[in-house]
Amino acid sequence: MKTIVYTEYGPPEVLKLTEVEKPAPKANEVLIKIHATTVTATESTFRQGKPFFARLFTGLTKPKITTLGEELAGEVEAVGKDVTLFQPGDQVFGTAGPEFGANAGYICLPEDAVLAAKPANATYEEAAASVDGFLTALPFLRDTGGIQSGQKVLVNGASGSVGAAAVQIAKILGAEVTGVCSTRNIELVKSLGADKVIDYTQEDFTQNGETYDIIFDTVGKASFSRSKRVLNENGVFLEAAIGLAILPHVLWSSIAGRKKAKVAATGLRPPHERKKDLAWLKELMEAGKIKPVVDRCYPLEQIVEAHRYVDKGHKRGNVAISVGYKPA
Repeated sequence: MKTIVYTEYGPPEVLKLTEVEKPAPKANEVLIKIHATTVTATESTFRQGKPFFARLFTGLTKPKITTLGEELAGEVEAVGKDVTLFQPGDQVFGTAGPEFGANAGYICLPEDAVLAAKPANATYEEAAASVDGFLTALPFLRDTGGIQSGQKVLVNGASGSVGAAAVQIAKILGAEVTGVCSTRNIELVKSLGADKVIDYTQEDFTQNGETYDIIFDTVGKASFSRSKRVLNENGVFLEAAIGLAILPHVLWSSIAGRKKAKVAATGLRPPHERKKDLAWLKELMEAGKIKPVVDRCYPLEQIVEAHRYVDKGHKRGNVAISVGYKPA
């Protein structure tokens, strides 16, 4: 089967298309023929080995995990003898988890992995591209941020993968939502349900006199120091793009002051919790309440070009990769 492998940190060109043996499922596993996967900003940084402190987890001098790809959608081709939840022919979507490996033709996953039936009204590309943003934004807003109906929520980076999901989730949960994005993405963010949209090239949200109960920085471009002036009393600042700069604020605000800075390792939540959220995502997509945002779609053979595009930092929603078939 075809798979994308990288054995050193660096630019997109370190990614190599390789032929490897198709895996066989163990007794408790399902073999999935992958039809679509994605390239996320996280995978771009993993490939680069930046920021350097992240190498404590990804490998100090070279990558521990050599095949990227977390999100996936495809078809179950075979199941192990103990599997009861899936059968061959099932169309599924979900995540390969922190071990990655979805930038490939096939993958074996335990039947209790973060998998669900693919939404009937979504293409494989749309299904795959919806997973990571939703499974990141939902626990940030619901669990870490404690979002309540009627609160005022600002989403910084509202046109990205996590940001687009956050705008829609906050609206579903009853918040008044302000999205922050660039000029070219204003109409997109409005279409996702944002009540207000701020063009960051024209206006600084920390200077316009508005205040918020939750500020969710999905791209690591805002700071707690600047943002807390527009947080309401007991307000929460959330940062998804976790960097070293936010950590002292998280620690200090946890013991002093009423305004809090918080982060969360959403990808390390127990699989059964993520699977429950994935099932809700399926329901919301089929009800038309969550709109997947796919910026571009590349064939697996052009994954280097896909990474080049993601590296620019201006993707809208997600970048999908079609594997072994022509996308709809």
